[in-house]
Amino acid sequence: MSTNQQRNQLPRLVGISCGFRVWVVVVSSRDGFASGWRGFCGTKPEYLGVQKNPPSLALCPATKNCLSTSENSSDTSHYAPPWNYNPEEGRGSKKPVSREVAMQELLAVIESTKPENFTPRIMEKKDDYVRVEYESPIMGFVDDVEFWFPSGKKSIVQYRSASRLGSFDFDMNRKRIKALRQELEKKGWASENTY
Repeated sequence: MSTNQQRNQLPRLVGISCGFRVWVVVVSSRDGFASGWRGFCGTKPEYLGVQKNPPSLALCPATKNCLSTSENSSDTSHYAPPWNYNPEEGRGSKKPVSREVAMQELLAVIESTKPENFTPRIMEKKDDYVRVEYESPIMGFVDDVEFWFPSGKKSIVQYRSASRLGSFDFDMNRKRIKALRQELEKKGWASENTY
């Protein structure tokens, strides 16, 4: 058998796909196609974004890998308090900032803060909404994190952080939100309640 014939019998890489990182491997051989190892990026949920009735971010599933300001405060597994970018006992009484300035502060913190070395990618940005995908450094797990600046007089930011796969996240979503909050506190932000 010639070298070229031997090469033609070896599996060849045909395509790889999973968001920005390439994980699903399909190989071809003379016997057809076979799929290889799959990553853990999951699929973006269709329900992300601001819900219509009532206006809010989506609630969490029953799994323990999500937290949201939209949950009832008695749900300690899923609830987290919203943030205030002009707290009364802080810059809100001295030198409040606009929603646009607060949005720029949030974006800067998202880009500079990498809890547990997850890589943030801003996937969607509107005047009052940001969606970020955080990808884990080793297995490529993807978490969806949303931030919403509701209209009105209060300087509130709602958020939701959820893993796409699995039912437990070793508190990664809670650690991420805490790390972001701590960086935002340095800019004058505060939680609405204790966390």
